Formats: sequence, C-alpha cells, structure tokens
Amino acid sequence: MAEQQQRAAELRSLLNRAAHAYYVLDAPVMEDTLYDRLYRELQQLEQADPSLLSADSPTQRVGKAPATGFHSVEHRIPLQSLDNAFDHGELKAWHERLLKVLDRADDSPLPLVGELKIDGNALALSYRHGVLERAATRGDGSSGEEITANVRTISSIPLRLQIDDPPEWVEVRGEAFIPDDTFAAINNERAAHGDALFANPRNACAGTLRQLDPKVVAARRLDFFAYTLHLPSDHSNSPECQWDVLAWLEQAGFRVNPNRELCDGLNGIERFCDRWEQQRHQLTYATDGVVVKLNDLRLQDEAGTTQKAPRWAIALKYPAEEAPSKLLKLAVQVGRTGAVTPVAEFEPVALAGTSVSRATLHNADRIAELDLHLGDTVVVRKAGEIIPEVVRVLPELRPTGAVPLELPDHCPECGSNLVRDDSEAATRCINSSCPAILRGGLRHWVSKGALDVDGLGNKLIQQLVERGLVRSIADLYRLDAALLASLERVGEKSAANLVAALEQSKQQPWHRQLYGLGIRHIGEVNAKALAAAYPNSASLAAAEPESIAALHGIGPEISSSLQQWHANPPNQRLLEDLRAVGLSLEANTSELNANSTGEGNSSGALLGKTLVLTGTLPNLSRSDAKTLIEGAGGKVSGSVSKKTDYLVAGEAAGSKLSKAESLGVEILTEAELQKLLST
Repeated sequence: MAEQQQRAAELRSLLNRAAHAYYVLDAPVMEDTLYDRLYRELQQLEQADPSLLSADSPTQRVGKAPATGFHSVEHRIPLQSLDNAFDHGELKAWHERLLKVLDRADDSPLPLVGELKIDGNALALSYRHGVLERAATRGDGSSGEEITANVRTISSIPLRLQIDDPPEWVEVRGEAFIPDDTFAAINNERAAHGDALFANPRNACAGTLRQLDPKVVAARRLDFFAYTLHLPSDHSNSPECQWDVLAWLEQAGFRVNPNRELCDGLNGIERFCDRWEQQRHQLTYATDGVVVKLNDLRLQDEAGTTQKAPRWAIALKYPAEEAPSKLLKLAVQVGRTGAVTPVAEFEPVALAGTSVSRATLHNADRIAELDLHLGDTVVVRKAGEIIPEVVRVLPELRPTGAVPLELPDHCPECGSNLVRDDSEAATRCINSSCPAILRGGLRHWVSKGALDVDGLGNKLIQQLVERGLVRSIADLYRLDAALLASLERVGEKSAANLVAALEQSKQQPWHRQLYGLGIRHIGEVNAKALAAAYPNSASLAAAEPESIAALHGIGPEISSSLQQWHANPPNQRLLEDLRAVGLSLEANTSELNANSTGEGNSSGALLGKTLVLTGTLPNLSRSDAKTLIEGAGGKVSGSVSKKTDYLVAGEAAGSKLSKAESLGVEILTEAELQKLLST
C-alpha cells in the first residue's frame, strides 16, 4: 500500500509539472505518448484504490458528473471593481488624486505597474494548504457562483501550488478567457451544427464557465492569467510589491501575462499604454485596456479603497472604435416605469468584436441635439467597448428631403398619449395597464435584488401577459403547475419548480418586497433604509412625507415619489391583492430584531459611526455583519482612516489592523461588535 501511495504521488508530481511546462510555459518537457502512458498508470492506480485520489490529481480536471446548478459562495476577500479612465487626462487626474491621498508632492516618484486588461471573466481561486479548494465567479464582488468543477478543466490553473510549505490559505484572482483561434474554432463547430454563434470571446467564456457539464468546459479549452494574490497576514516572505506578486504567482505555477512593465512614474505608464493601444491587435487574445497599479503594497494599503474600487489602481480603457452606418428607423421601448426610450436602428457595423445594429438615444432631447433625420449617415461607437451609442451625424451625407426623427405622440404598446413632465428629460406612458409596463414590472419583481424567483424569464413573461393570464404581479401567485405546463416550452418539472419558487419567494424580507414594487427612485439601498424605519407597507403608506424625507439618504424626491405611488388607486389595490395571495409586506421577527436599534428609530447603537471590516469573522459573513451594522445606523467603509470609529477584526486581519492601531482606532472582535449591537 505504501509503495502504491508513493508511486501515485510521483505520478501526480510528474504529470502536473509536465502540464505546467506545456500549458503555462509553452515549453514541453515530456512527449505526448509518455504523458498519456503515465496518466493512464495513475488512473489505474486510483481506480484500483480510490483512497489514492487527491484533489490535485490531473485525473480530476475532468470527470465530475454534470452539476444540477450553481450555488452562491461568499468570497473570503471581496473583489472590487476598478475605476475607469478614458484618456490620458483622466489618467493624470487619478495620479494627482493618488499623490494627494498619500500626502506626496506633485513631483514625487511613484513606481507603477502596467498590465494588460484581459477581456474575459474574473475568477476567485481559493487554495487550502496549497490545493485548489474552490473557484468562484466574481458575482457582485462579495459573493459569486461556485464553479470549481469547471475551473479544474483549465490547464493553466494549477490544482496544487508549485511551492514548498504553502500557507494555510491562498487567494488568487485572475481572468479566464478564450484565445482568438480557439474562439474561431468553437464558432465554426457551432455553425456546422446549426447552433447560434457566440458574439465574442468574452461572452463565450462566460457561457462556458456556467455550463453544467465540465466536459463541455474542457472541450472549449479556456485559458487563465493570474494577477492578484492574497496571503495570511502572518505569512513570512510575502511579496512587498505588485511586481513581486506577479513573480510569486509565476513561481507557484500560474500563467501570468508577460506583457507587463514596471515604470518609474506616470510618463512611463503613458508610453506603455500608447504602445499597447497600437499593438493590441497583434495579440492572440482580446484586451480592452491597460490596468495601472501602484507597485508598493504598503502604499496600496495606505491609499485604501472607496466603497466600490481601490484608490491605488485604475483601468485606462482604449478609445472606442467608431464606424459610420446608415440610420434606418427609430424604434421605441417602454420600460417598467413607463419611460419611453428611443432606439436608433442602423445597418449592422462591426465594433470591438461584435456586430452592432441598435443604440439607445436616451430621450427626445438627445434626438434634437443630434438633429437626426431618417437615412442619415451616423457615426457609431461602443462606450467603454460595451454600450453602443450614436455620437454624431454626418450632415453632408444627408439624403435630399430626409425627414427629421421625432418621438411618437402615442405609446407603441397600448396607444395611450405620451406625456413629459417639465422637470425631467424622460417621456412617459402613464397607463398603468400598459403591457410593456406590466412586463417590466414582472421582470423587476422576480429579479435577484427583489424576490429572486428562478425560472421566470422574458419569454415566459411575454406569454403570460399576451394570454391575459397575468395582469399584475399578484397574479403570479395564482398560477398553478398545470396551467404553466400548458404553455409553450414549459415542461411539467419546470412548471412545478416555478410554482415552488414563487411560493418560496413569499418568505423574502420586507425590504426586498418593497424594492420589488418598482416605485420610482427606490433602489435596493433606499428600500433597506425605508424598511428599517417602517416595518410594513401600512406604516409606510401612512407616514408623513416630511418624516420620510428626514431619513438619512432619502430626501424629498423619494418621499414625493412614495406619496404619489401610494395615492394611486391601482397601487392600493395591488397591495391588497398581494396580501390576499400570501405576501406579508412587513418585516419578519429577525428583521425587526435587526432594526430595533436602527436608524429608523433615530437611536441606533452605531448611529453615525463608521466601521471597517477586516479578516474572516468566526460566525458572521461580511454581508451579514454589514447588514447588522447598517441596521444599527452605522456605515461600513472599505478603508481605515482618521474618520474610522471602529475596526472589526477577524482571522487574517492584514494591514488594516496595523493601520487602525497606528491611528488609535478602537479594535473590536465579532463578540464585542455583537455586544455593542445589543446595547
């Protein structure tokens, strides 16, 4: 037995090193025939004795049974987005802000690292004692979908770190992507089978990562570049700068983009950005900009973060590609609030790897500003290489007798008169029975931030509205499985699952129900604040506008919107209808307990206090801790400063703890936080 264990370990080591040399270093060290023979030997050993299986075995890259779905997992360390710069002026402004935050003179040297911004999908990789334990999508930054079985198939991601004595845990961030030649092969194969083609490599990569069958993922040959590393705070020999982080990742077995540069300051970074803007099309994979990072990790901690992004990094996006096209027609879309959005439809043009034939014109003012006429030649670009927009007209190419474009007077969905309030730019349909408004309201009600109902997509909503089966969101809860199963492309199992999901959604907290109503100006954050102050729909409807407006973060605009919504008889009937089908429209016991010292009573235990969370708390997730703190009137910040009142520290607290101690910020354990919340 000991001999077989030793042989299996030898084979794992040999095969993993050979795979790393082949996929990451592009320098094969083993003939394919020998690799195949050793792989089969290891496979036979593991089949004969399953106890020899280990998570880092190359045989475990593919072979898992197809998943039935993905579940959400919380990231140990949140993934923040990057702020964007779209030209050198904005890059310089970021650099000036960074110098100011660091209290440096304008001419102070500040080494920066330039890295290519890969146009792919961010992944969070978690290693335990050197072995890949979990892989997840970025998600909302705090949590993402667990896709470990799929990520194991990516050969450039090591299943075991190639370092001696690895730390207890290692967190790696990077970008999964599909190289251009692989993408072309995938689309060629799909075309041969009559399947719809992927629009671009990024979309193909995102769809692949969410495949339920890892074998499909393996067949599409995804690649990966690593760029971020997190280690326990007490780990010795941790990198002290971003340049060394990249070297550490390479040594550990990751593929790191070779097109990077350590620059003395802003001028060097600008040259790096200009060079790659010109050379990017020579690469074998898609990029959409350059990421600039402060090299010194200690200074990164000092610079800190905002709620959304680090102050020490920025993404300089390449200038948008532009192309001329002929304007064919003006289409009109009606949203869930009745807002009418004009959409320009033009002859298809290729931009940033996709074919574009439509772009929003936002409102009537934008149409007038552009002076659009039917048949005009317009210049189209992708803002941030994502959102198509019409940037200007070429009037010298305008056809003789071209007719100016204008918004219609009547709603294209229901025929009602469209109206425009002088106080806003939007034109609206105000018919509460408009099918477009109903469809939008239904989509919003079942969305992730609201009632989070799986299985109710756009096409099914369209059917339900067109057939008159659903005339309000309350009608969703009157649907039965037999009726749903009779609709197009809805099987019995899907129908039963949807009915169960709708029933389960009745347990969603009050703030989600409030957000799901789709009242203008009320987003997820405002809904939480209102739900904390008013424990049910009745108390909110009866509240004085001045009292609502006085709540932190609310103000008169939201208060007025609430008052108008509640004064509308159809909305009053909707609330009654929702209660009749089993929606409580009120806070449950746990919410009431969480809010009992909250801002709604103007006397929260943490009212007006700023807290920072660091490390892993023993019982609370970060999102739970944040909810409790905000419920008690506090604010959670992403970085420590002189304005921080408390630092809540858990395991692997990191540099935030040191900075808090140096500033004299009071340090709390989770238990001390809970005690403070209970006072």
